Formats: sequence, C-alpha cells, structure tokens
Amino acid sequence: MKKIIFLWIAAVMMLPLAAQQPDTTPEMVNEGAEAEEAVEASEAGEVDEVDAAIEAAIEEVHKDRPRGDTVNVIGKVEVIETPESTRVTLGENEVIIVEENGDTVRVVLGSRGLSIVEGEHGTEIKVLEMDDMPKRTYNKKKKFRPHYAGLELGMNNYLTPDFSLVLPPGEEFMDLNTGKSWCWNLNVVDFGVGFGTDYIGLATGLGFNFMNYNFNGQNSIMKDPDTGETVAYIPPYAGYITKSKMNITYMTAPLMVEFQIPTQGRGRIYISGGVLGSVKLWSNTKVKYTEAGDKSKEKNKSDFNLSPIRWGFTARVGYRNFGVYANYYMTSLFKPTMGPELYPFDLGLAFNF
Repeated sequence: MKKIIFLWIAAVMMLPLAAQQPDTTPEMVNEGAEAEEAVEASEAGEVDEVDAAIEAAIEEVHKDRPRGDTVNVIGKVEVIETPESTRVTLGENEVIIVEENGDTVRVVLGSRGLSIVEGEHGTEIKVLEMDDMPKRTYNKKKKFRPHYAGLELGMNNYLTPDFSLVLPPGEEFMDLNTGKSWCWNLNVVDFGVGFGTDYIGLATGLGFNFMNYNFNGQNSIMKDPDTGETVAYIPPYAGYITKSKMNITYMTAPLMVEFQIPTQGRGRIYISGGVLGSVKLWSNTKVKYTEAGDKSKEKNKSDFNLSPIRWGFTARVGYRNFGVYANYYMTSLFKPTMGPELYPFDLGLAFNF
C-alpha cells in the first residue's frame, strides 16, 4: 500500500512537469508504427525512472534513519513514519495529505477527502468533509481556547456582612424585588494561555456588566444634601410608585484558571474559577409613579456613592457553548460609611461565542 501511495503522489507531481516539457519531436516524423512504438517506449521509460527514484529514496530512508524521523523524499514531499502510522504530505501548505493507519488510508485534497477502509466485508470508500477529518497533531500544538466571551443572563442581589438577604433596620429602603432584579453581561473578547496543553490554562478577557436593582419599597435613593450619604428618596407629590430601580454599568476583566474535560463527542466540559475586577462607568435611577391620577416618571443620574472599583470571585461550569456562572464581590456596593454595607452577587446562564 505504501508503494502505491508514493507512486500516486509522484505521478501527481510529475504531471505539471511533463506538461511544461518543450516539444522535442523532429519536424519530419513518420506516422507509422515505428513512431508510436517510440512514444510508448519513452513513456514507459519515464515511469520506470520515477519508480526507480522512489524505490531508491525509500531504501535510503530506511537504511540511514530510524522510524519516526521526518525526511524529504522528493521535492516538497514530507514523510512522517511512526510505529502506528505513516503520513505523507505534499506541498508547503499541505495541498495533498495521505495517511495510512492500520487498515485505513485517508487521502485529503483541500477541504475534501477519501477514507479507504479494508475490513472483513471488503473495501469501503467514504467521501469525507473537512469536519469529518481527524484533527492533525503532527508537529503542531493545539491552542487553548477559554470559555469567557459570550452573553450571560442572570439575576442579582446583595448580602449583608453576615451573608444574609435580610437587611438590618434602617436599611430597608435597599430591599430588592429579586424576581425583577436582572442583569446581563456582554463579554466581548477572551484570551487564553495554555499550560503546555489545550486542556488547562489561564483565561482572561474584557466585558461589560449591566446591573438592574429593582427596589421593593415605595422609594428610590439619593445623596443626602447635608451629610452626602445615600438615603431613601420619595419624589414630591408621588401618589403611588409603580416602579423604582437603579441601573449600573461596569467594565469587567477576569483572571481565571480553566480546566477542560474531553467527552465522547467533540465538545468538552469546562470548569473555571478566579478573580474578577470591575470599574463603574455610569449609574442612574428611574422612578415611575402616579400623580393626581396621572402617570409620571423621574430619572436621576448620579454616582450615589457607589464604589468606583470593585473586585470579587467568579466561577463557571458548562459544556461546549452553554454553561452557568456565579460572581460574588468582596467590595461593598457603596463607599465605606457613605451607604449601607452590601456585597453584590449575580448568577445565571452563560452562552459562549
């Protein structure tokens, strides 16, 4: 089988060379049987020369080099031999690839290929698409690809220093309607550095968090004009507040260690965890209420004494492009002594790019 493969590749290489040969036929040629015999003899001679050159090259390879070496047999032909398989590549960009492994021979030309399997029931020939071809690992390192870039949708809340969702007296104005406090995160890019393998490595990236805190009481928040602290706020003349929320946008960057576990299919299970840093970009509050039977709304832009920089922990687990995530921040939502001491968290679903 190997000899047939080498002959086939050599023939492919010789075709363009033969097509470029100048016409050396004399001007006066007899068109009889002698001319035809001469042409046939010439063609047979060229095939014999190619066959002899290939046989000599193969003998030289096995004579002077052990198995497993990579050698140039003819021109752009690269041969990689291992105890399990033999691989032949033609062209600097792998124009043609022939790989023999046991009873299976694969021939790849561009984005298409053939698989020839000799089994108990005869020879089976199958046309392969590029996605069906096994990944080639010869002299190439696989790249570690992290799972951070994508879209995340979850809900958010915060905990007291005692890790409780129940707020202490005097801070009830920060109580949230959890069912309406949603967030979504757009992680626009990620980068990965493998630890010598594509199964474990460092992951980082850049994203944006859009946090929505929907207050449960008949109030919003504001900065007290006298003390500067964050306190409850009720719009003047407001009859009944139908909606009150605070929106905050952050720019985030993680630093995580990610483990990937291969499965029987093409996907992998991924588990990652690390730290997460955020910078506040802008914030505002929005209140909708009825005033003398008419609907009104009020929107205020301020920093509300929110911490401009925060950090915390992040964890993620999933399969292929779907997973779950959780973030918990060690930095209080407000600046120290300028508002309630509350530690934000959010968790939800992740859809990776």
